[in-house]
Amino acid sequence: MDVERSSLCNCVVNFLLEENYLLTAFELLHELLDDGRDAHAIRLKEFFSDPSHFPPDQISRYNSLRVLDPQSLLEEKEAFEEKLALSDYELRLAQEDIAKLKTELQRKEDLTQDKLSESSVSSTVNHAPEIHRKKRDAPFSDLGPLKANERKDLNCAVKEYLLLAGYRLTAMTFYEEVTDQNLDVWENSPASVPDALRHYYYQYMSSTSEAAEEKISMIREIDSFKKANESLNHEKECLMKNKEVTEGQINALTKSLEATQKDLKDKEMMTQDLKQALEHRMKELNDCRAEITSLKMQIEGSSFLQNQVSTNFDSTQSQALESFKEEIKSLQMEIERLKAEKTNILDVVDSSSGEKESIQTEEKVVEMDENKTPISDHTEPTEVVDSTTLLIPVQTFDSSTHKPEENLPESVMNSSNSTDRFPDGGILSQQDEKLPSEDGGLHLNSENLGSGPVPENTGLGTIQILADSLPKIVPYVLINHREELLPLIMCAIERHPDSSTRDSLTHTLFNLIKRPDEQQRRIIMDACVSLAKNVGEMRTETELLPQCWEQINHMYEERRLLVAQSCGELAEFVRPEIRDSLILSIVQQLVEDPATVVREAAAHNLALLLPLFPHMDKYFKVEELMFQLACDPSGVVVETTLKELLPAIINWGNKLDHILRVLLSHILGSAQRCPPLSGVEGSVESHLRVLGEQERWNLDVLLKMLSELLPFVHQKAIETCPFSSVSESNGTIFSSSVLELYAGGHVEWPAFEWVHVDCFSCLLQLACLLPRKEDKLRNRITKFLLAVSECFGDSYLTHIMLPVFLVAIGDEADLTFIPPNIHSRIKGLRPRTAVAERLAILGILPLLLAGVLGSSGKHQQLADYLRKLLLGGATKESTSAIHNMDIVNAVRFLCTFEEHHGMIFNILWEMVVSSKMEMKINASNIIKVIVPYIDAKVASTHVLPALITLGSDQNLNVKYASIDAFGAVAQHFKNDMIVDKIRVQMDAFLEDGSLEATIAVIFQLTSTPVSSTDVMRRRQRANAFCEAIRALDATDLSANSIRNFLLPTIQNLLKDPDALDPAHKEALEIILKERSGGTFEALSKVMGAHLGMASSMTNLFGEGGLLGKKEITESPTEPAELPNSAASPSPAPAAAEDTRFMRIMRVTDMLRGKAKSPEETHQNQ
Repeated sequence: MDVERSSLCNCVVNFLLEENYLLTAFELLHELLDDGRDAHAIRLKEFFSDPSHFPPDQISRYNSLRVLDPQSLLEEKEAFEEKLALSDYELRLAQEDIAKLKTELQRKEDLTQDKLSESSVSSTVNHAPEIHRKKRDAPFSDLGPLKANERKDLNCAVKEYLLLAGYRLTAMTFYEEVTDQNLDVWENSPASVPDALRHYYYQYMSSTSEAAEEKISMIREIDSFKKANESLNHEKECLMKNKEVTEGQINALTKSLEATQKDLKDKEMMTQDLKQALEHRMKELNDCRAEITSLKMQIEGSSFLQNQVSTNFDSTQSQALESFKEEIKSLQMEIERLKAEKTNILDVVDSSSGEKESIQTEEKVVEMDENKTPISDHTEPTEVVDSTTLLIPVQTFDSSTHKPEENLPESVMNSSNSTDRFPDGGILSQQDEKLPSEDGGLHLNSENLGSGPVPENTGLGTIQILADSLPKIVPYVLINHREELLPLIMCAIERHPDSSTRDSLTHTLFNLIKRPDEQQRRIIMDACVSLAKNVGEMRTETELLPQCWEQINHMYEERRLLVAQSCGELAEFVRPEIRDSLILSIVQQLVEDPATVVREAAAHNLALLLPLFPHMDKYFKVEELMFQLACDPSGVVVETTLKELLPAIINWGNKLDHILRVLLSHILGSAQRCPPLSGVEGSVESHLRVLGEQERWNLDVLLKMLSELLPFVHQKAIETCPFSSVSESNGTIFSSSVLELYAGGHVEWPAFEWVHVDCFSCLLQLACLLPRKEDKLRNRITKFLLAVSECFGDSYLTHIMLPVFLVAIGDEADLTFIPPNIHSRIKGLRPRTAVAERLAILGILPLLLAGVLGSSGKHQQLADYLRKLLLGGATKESTSAIHNMDIVNAVRFLCTFEEHHGMIFNILWEMVVSSKMEMKINASNIIKVIVPYIDAKVASTHVLPALITLGSDQNLNVKYASIDAFGAVAQHFKNDMIVDKIRVQMDAFLEDGSLEATIAVIFQLTSTPVSSTDVMRRRQRANAFCEAIRALDATDLSANSIRNFLLPTIQNLLKDPDALDPAHKEALEIILKERSGGTFEALSKVMGAHLGMASSMTNLFGEGGLLGKKEITESPTEPAELPNSAASPSPAPAAAEDTRFMRIMRVTDMLRGKAKSPEETHQNQ
C-alpha cells in the first residue's frame, strides 16, 4: 500500500505542477510535511525553493504588501456571495443545457469514430509494428495539450483523491484555483468512476505503453487515413481510366490479330499454289536436263565420227557443229531462265514461311521439332559450269514428287543437316567436286537418272521401322549390352514425328535395364542429357521428365536413383520456373525415401540444382530440407549433406547468419526437449538431460555441422573486419593490436562477435545439460573449440576465448579485450547458485581443460591450472567429496586426449608423495577413472608404482582407496607381470587381517571378468571334478558327507556353466537331484549366494584363476576335502528302485557321446 500511495501522490504532484496549480501544490506541500511524509514532498520542496521559479526579490516585495483585516474581508465576502448566488442559478441552467448538448455531441462522435476505426483496421495491420515502436518511443508530452473534457476529468479525479486522502485544505485551494470548471458536477462519462485516480493508475500499470496511447493516437490517425483514402480513390479512378484505355488497345490488337491470321491463311494458300507451280517447273527442268543429256551424247557421237570422215565433209561438218552449238546455247539460256524462276519461287516460299513462323511465335505456338530451319539456309543458286552438274538434283526433285501431300510442307521447310532430311545441297556440292568428263561417267549418270534414292521417304521410313522394332528387340539383348542400343533409341526419340511413339520410346529408355548399376545409370543419364540438349526445353519438360519421374515410386531403389540424378542434371535444360517448383518438390519427396542411397543422391543433386534457381523465394524451404538431411540416421547422407549441400546453400543463399542462428537453436532445442535425469526440483540431476539415441545422433551431427561452418564464419569475420589497414600491416587479422581496437567498442563487428557471444554461450548451455557419460558429444565440442583456437589464433584464445570460459566456471578473468557493451552478457555466464557452480564444474570445466587450455600453445598454462586445481583445491578443508569427484571426472575427460598423459602423471606423482591424506585419496580416484584410457606400458611404468606406493601408506583410508584402483587395473589388463604385481599387493591387503580391506579385495576381485585362457583351464579342471564325482556317486556315502561335501561341490560346479560340458552338466544335475532327495530347487535357492562366493574365489585364486600362479600346487578347498570323504564312506541303504550299478550305467551312457569325439577326448585328457 505504501508503494501505491507514493505512486498516486507522485501522479498528483506531477499533474498540479504541469497544469500550473501552484497554490494547490503549495498547500499539498504543507499537508505532506504536517503528516510527516517528507519523502513524498521532496519534489515540491525543490520546486518552491528554486530561485528560477520564485526570485527572492519578488517574494520580499509580496511580503511588504498590505494585509487586509478580517472584517473587510467578511463584508466583501458577503457581497460576493449575493452576486454568486445569482450567478450560480444562471450557471446551473446553462450547465444543464451544455450537458445535454455535450451528451448528444459525444454520442455522434462515438458513432463516427467507430465507423472510421473499422475502415482503418485493415490498413493499419501491416504498419502496426512501426506504429507501436513510434508510440513507445514518443514521450507523453507528444500527446499535445489537454482538451477541455480531459482537463475536467483529471481535475475531478485529483479533487476526489485529495478529499479521500485527507488533504482537505489542499482540496479547497485546488477548488478555488480551478476557476473555469465546476468540479462539483462530473458528467456521466467513461472516466467518471469512483476512486477514479486509482482506477487510472491500475489501468495504466496493467497495460503497455502502446495500449495506453492506442486510443489517443487513433483519433489523430483518422484524418491521415481519410486523406489516404481519398488518394486511393483518386488512384482507383486513374486505374479505371487506364483499364478502359487498355481494353480499347486489347480490342484493337485482337482485330489486328484476326486480320493477321486471315492474311496467314491467304499466305498458306499462296504457298500451296507456289509449291504446285514449283513442282510443275521442276518437271519442266528435268525434261530440259534429259534433253541436254541426249544432246551431249549426240555431240560426243558426232565428234567421234568426225575423226573418220574425209576432208570432203569439212564444210558440212563445221556447219552442223555450229548449228549444234547454237542449239546448246539456246538450251542453256532456257535453263538459266528456269533457274531464275525457281529462285524467285523459293524466295516467295521462304518469306511466307518466315511470316508464318513469326506469327506463330507471337501467338506462343511452340513448334515441337526444333531442328527445322527454312530451306533458304541450304538451297542456294549454284552456277552451272557444266550441264552434268544437274544430274543428281534431277534425281532429288524426282523423289520429292512421290512424297505424300501432308509431308510436302515439312519437306520444303526442313533443313538437310541429317541424312533423312532432303539432302539437296550436300549432294550437289559433292557432285561439283567430281564432274564426270568421260563416257563412263556419262553412262553412269544416265543409268541412275531414273532409279535414284529417295532420301526423305527413306529417312522417315527408317525412323518408323526403328521405332517399331526397338521395343521388340530390347528384351532379347543381354542386359550388359543394352546400352549399345542407346544411340538408336535416342535417334528414334529425337526424330520420330508422333508424340505417343516418342513417349513409348522414352519409357523404353528409362526401363532399359531392370536394376541399373552405377555405371549403367551414368550411361543412361548421359544419353538423357544429350537428348535434352537436342530436343530443347519444351520437349524435355513434356516428354523426357515425366517419363523419368514416373519412376519415383518404383520398387527398386536403382530406378529411384535415376530420378534423383535427373533432378540435378536435366534441370539445366528446362525453364527456370520449373526448377524451383516441380523439380524441387520431386527432390523433397526423394528426401523422404526409405533407401539411404536415394537420400544421398537427393542431397547431392539438390546441391547441383541450387545454382540454377532463378530467385531466392524457396530459400527457407531448401534450408529446412538441408537440416532434415543433416539429421538423417545414415552417416553417408549426413556426410554428403555437410560436404556438398551445406556449402552450396551458403554460396547460393548468402544467409550464413540465419543458418548459424537456426543451428544454435536446433542444438539447444534437441537437448532441452529430452527428459531430466531426476524429477527432484532444484537438484543437479534435474538440470541434466537423458539423451535418447536419436537426440544423441542429432546433437553429434549438428555439432559436426557447426565445425563445418567455422571456416565460413572465419572468412566472413575477415571480410567484415573494420581494421583492414592494421591487419594488412601485421600480417594477421586477429592480432593483439586488432583486438585492442575492437575492445574500444567504437565499431560493430557482428560476424566476429558471434563466436564468443552467441556460439560459446550456446555451447556452455549445452555442456551444462549433458550427463557424465556423454563423452562423445563433449569430445565433439572440444574439437570445435580447438578448431576455433587454431582458426582465430593465439591472441584470440588468450584474450577472449579463455576469459569467457574462466568466467563461465566462476573464476576471475581479464575482460580488457572485450568491448564494454558485451561485458554484461559475458558476466551473465558466471554461475550464481551452488547448483549452477556444480553444473559448471561438471560440464564446462572439461571443455576448459581439453578444448581451451588443451590447445597446442597452452601446455604450460594447462599444467599450472591443473596443478592449482588438484593440489591447491585439495588443501581447502571446505572442499566437499562431491566437488572433488567432479574435478576427477574433468581430469578423466582430459585423459581421453593422449598428448596430455605425461603432464597428468607428473601431477599425480606429486599428489602421491604429498603428505595430505585427501590429496592421496584423490590420486587413487583419478588413477581408477583414467585406467581405461592408458595402455599396458603406461600402466606398468606409471600407474602400478603409484598404486603400490599408495597401498603401502599407513593411513587406512588411503590404503582402501588404492584397492579400488587396483581392481580397475585388474579389470582392464591381463598382462602376466601386471597380474602378478596386483596379486602380491592383494595378498598383502589380506594379510593385514582388516575386515574392510578383505571386503574391498573380495568385491574388486569378484567383479573382475575372466579371460578366455582362464576359461579353458577351468573347463579342464571341471572335467576332472566331474570324473571324480561320478566315481564317488558309484559308492555308498553317508548322508552327512552327501550334504556337507558332495552336494556343495556339485552346486559350485553348476554355478560356472561356461566351464561345464553340456553332457557333464546334465549328469551333475541328475546326480544332484537324486542325491538331494528332491530338494534340488531348495538347495539352489538357499545356498546360491554362499556357493557363488566360493566359486568366484575358487576361480580367481585357484590354479586356473585370474590371479593364481602356474606353480601353485595347492588344490581348492572343496576338491581337497573330497578324498577324505571318499576314504571314509559310511554304508547307506540304496533305494529300492535304483542301485549303484544303474546310476553308473546311466552316467556312463550320458558321457558316451562325449567320448566318441576324438577332439573332445584329447581335450579331456
